Amino acid sequence: MNIVGLDSLVFGVDDLEGCGQYLRDYGLQDAGNGRFEALDGTAIVIADEDDPTLPPPPTPGCRLRKTVMGVADTGSLEAIAAELSQDRKVAQLPDGTIQSADDDGFALGFQLTVRKTLARPGEIVNAPGSPFQRGVNHLGVDAHAPQIRPRTLSHLVCFVPDIAKTEAFYVNRLGFRCVDRFVGVGPFLRPAGTLDHHTLFLIGAPPHMKGVEHFTFHFSGPTEVMQNGSRFVEKGYQPFWGPGRHQLGSNWFWYFNSPFGCHMEMDADMDQHDATWRAREIPLSADASQAFLLGYRKKWMPGPGSSANGDYA
Repeated sequence: MNIVGLDSLVFGVDDLEGCGQYLRDYGLQDAGNGRFEALDGTAIVIADEDDPTLPPPPTPGCRLRKTVMGVADTGSLEAIAAELSQDRKVAQLPDGTIQSADDDGFALGFQLTVRKTLARPGEIVNAPGSPFQRGVNHLGVDAHAPQIRPRTLSHLVCFVPDIAKTEAFYVNRLGFRCVDRFVGVGPFLRPAGTLDHHTLFLIGAPPHMKGVEHFTFHFSGPTEVMQNGSRFVEKGYQPFWGPGRHQLGSNWFWYFNSPFGCHMEMDADMDQHDATWRAREIPLSADASQAFLLGYRKKWMPGPGSSANGDYA
């Protein structure tokens, strides 16, 4: 089953205007009809929480109403429909997509992926002793750059009550594989059609907490995460965790509170793993969760009368 990743996440919200502005300020393109897209066409879709066309939430209060996964070919789409039809309802929708649900009640959609191939250079750096990557007179940062746009929908993190059961569903039924694991917490999973460290991370939690911890898009590199995140803070949005860099997956991160009942992250530079990779299993700790963590502060400049910690004498 050649699932290549997340094509869209559909949320039912109580403030369409506020959620739309949040997504525009984050950097997504308003494509109309509640759809907000990254550069490759992957998206967040918002609708009124009372919209009768939305699938029910997996638990009351969860705003995520559907996770749509993109597949590479019609054979994979047919294989998924046949597999899931063995023990659950699979609906064939008028737009050619299929819809079902996982063992926790999260609605799942599958479609031929909408992802467009991107031909854009990523962030590059120069290092002493290495050939130039960023050429002479090629600036590494532009303080006046226009709105920074995320490149692609990256991953989703969910709270589930039975880790073993949920992991078995995605691994045995949909062809995901465990890339790494926090012992006693949950696995990082990726589908067959991507090398990204994870598309789905599962965290064990009591049944009443079933829902979403966060979701995120990939940016071109840490500079975009830092610059876009700083602009986001300046617009009044509240940071939650970061900026920093994760240990498992190595991705740079910056998490923010969001109007979607969960956190929304900005991330960049995730590890890539193929079938030869052997999953690590490590206990969760602050050191295991992040390689380092930075503290945001408002812009400051050195000058006469300023102290080393940025305060003026």
